[in-house]
Amino acid sequence: MHLPTFDLRIRATKPLVAPAVLEDEWPLSDVGASLIAGARREIAGVLSGADDRLLVVVGPCSIHDPAVALEYAQLLAPIARRYAPDLLVVMRVYFEKPRTVVGWKGLINDPGLDGSFQINHGLRLARQLMLEIVALGLSVGTEFLDTTLGQYYADLVAWGAIGARTVESQVHRELASGLSMPVGFKNRTDGDVQVAVDAIRTARHPHWFPSLTRDGAPAIMGTAGNEHTHLVLRGGTRGPNFAGEHIRAAAELLGKNELPPHLMVDCSHANSGRDPARQLIVAADLCAQLAAGERALAAVMIESNLLGGTQDYQTRPLVHGRSITDACLAWEQTLPVLDQFAAAVRVRRKK
Repeated sequence: MHLPTFDLRIRATKPLVAPAVLEDEWPLSDVGASLIAGARREIAGVLSGADDRLLVVVGPCSIHDPAVALEYAQLLAPIARRYAPDLLVVMRVYFEKPRTVVGWKGLINDPGLDGSFQINHGLRLARQLMLEIVALGLSVGTEFLDTTLGQYYADLVAWGAIGARTVESQVHRELASGLSMPVGFKNRTDGDVQVAVDAIRTARHPHWFPSLTRDGAPAIMGTAGNEHTHLVLRGGTRGPNFAGEHIRAAAELLGKNELPPHLMVDCSHANSGRDPARQLIVAADLCAQLAAGERALAAVMIESNLLGGTQDYQTRPLVHGRSITDACLAWEQTLPVLDQFAAAVRVRRKK
């Protein structure tokens, strides 16, 4: 027998549940499917400029406790209906967290927060939670990080994101080209916007790439291209990029690349210096731009949770309703921001 040359650093393998199995366990209802399809159309309308409302993706930095996330959704759902004439509200429901070095990688990867890595259980929790949120009449948005996991819950997602660390990744651009919902590409972590524009253009083209079918079989996927890809400004190591000059420059760059000059601004991350209080400053600036008639600003993102701030995920007991990743705005701080955005949209509409 020859010397083994494969799997030399693989310590163990476990079976991975097929996406179709989870769909059978947690099926999407006809009512839910209609809501998701409608939300996708409305989001595409806002991002194309056909709908003059503001898309607002708001919610926790990451989901670590489904019960907390559902509690947040139950608060957000009636607010979303209240502001529907002016704001298209989508709940941020992120299950995967990219890490700069090491750390907790999200509910799917480690739902027990204890290093047990019960991924099949994490996938079930993720799908169940999304269905429960959709049943409240609220649509959800998430980041697609692992390129195979989307098959387990993409049918439930109204808006998707490709993050700043993966915006240059060819496989993520290919993935976005086949996703069924509008997808936002964030600028690179250093703040480079051209990379995201290149990604948007790439994802609008058809691609062929290896992936996983809903039955869990390896396959080569051919995509049609995603015409609803768009830009998300989130700041970078060079500084924030939410000011009017940044939005105008980004819109001009999109236009030069024959892309719709409409974009999203992330109030958090590098735009706020990861200080939740600064999200309020960013939001106030964006509201002023909207009220002044800025039409390139089509969407915003806010990191918000039941309680403000953050806590270490290894702390026990964890504080109910507080983030274990990026620090978030408290729910009570979030409500006035939504009201301000709605008022700014009404002012812009009259111009």
